[in-house]
Amino acid sequence: MKLFLREHLPLIIMTFIQLLAVILVFWLDGYNRLPVASYALFIGLCIFISYLVYRYISHKAFYTRLSADLERLEDLNQSYGNTPLSIALSQLFKKQYAHYIERLSKSNQQRSDHLTFINQWVHQMKTPLSVIELTVQEEDDERFVSIREEVDKIEKGLEMVLYAARLEVFEHDFQVQPVSLKNIVSQAIHENKRLFIKNHVYPEMKIDETLVVESDEKWLTFILNQLITNAVKYSTGKSDKLSIVGFSDGKKASIEVRDQGVGIPKSDVRRVFNPFYTGENGRVYRESTGMGLYLVKEVCTKLGHYVELESEVGIGTTMRVIFSTDHSSLTNGLYTEKRSVNKKA
Repeated sequence: MKLFLREHLPLIIMTFIQLLAVILVFWLDGYNRLPVASYALFIGLCIFISYLVYRYISHKAFYTRLSADLERLEDLNQSYGNTPLSIALSQLFKKQYAHYIERLSKSNQQRSDHLTFINQWVHQMKTPLSVIELTVQEEDDERFVSIREEVDKIEKGLEMVLYAARLEVFEHDFQVQPVSLKNIVSQAIHENKRLFIKNHVYPEMKIDETLVVESDEKWLTFILNQLITNAVKYSTGKSDKLSIVGFSDGKKASIEVRDQGVGIPKSDVRRVFNPFYTGENGRVYRESTGMGLYLVKEVCTKLGHYVELESEVGIGTTMRVIFSTDHSSLTNGLYTEKRSVNKKA
């Protein structure tokens, strides 16, 4: 009703002005029979109000639909009434919806092709890297040691690209199962052993063997690798110790990666999880991409975990991943997300 009145308000005003102008012309011409003039004005108003009533009834569905919020995109295909204007608008929306679906389908296909290309490219790059690593692994020459270090950097870069690409189809690429935190941390430490040795930073692990959480082993390993890489990078030259601690309070389990490195300025703490943000430390450590913690945050969110950061300049940084010990709620949350994504698709 409000939309109808707002649209017809200019017409209502103009009609009143027109009727009054006609009466005024007759009055100025000497016709001063007020009862007849009033009756003519009343008849004109009745006819005009009848038109408005008819207009509202015939277009009620049209105005009601325009006033309601659009809950689903498919609602654009609904009928807007049987009047010419309603039919024309309905046809326009159907064409727009079909055009949108076509563009969306092309966009999804392009994204799928891009993801396939990235996956194939990363795997193709891993083959020559493996050959290089096998070639130099038995050599003790300092030059070959440097080559191995650069190969490790390239492998980590490729891994980040691959996981960033897979993040878009995360719901198709995870498997929730009980994971031993001690085992997975040991695996992550082993994968980064050359990084520790090169930077003279040595890990200390304090995790109970019985501490088990519900998560995806592959994605959780990726999270730990990112946190360890950051901790080592910002500890080099300042501290030779890195602690990885796991604990549980009965309601939730947590794992912390603690370093005694340069720390993060307070002005950067709230922004380090933003994509491509490197902050003040990124100006010193040129290898920073600003994507590591962003990917950690995104993966934790999709897995139903929480990530927290505590840091003080000159003291060090603690990165904490918090797991729910309610396995059923975590699993249900993951599969709820998967179903919702599939439904949208």
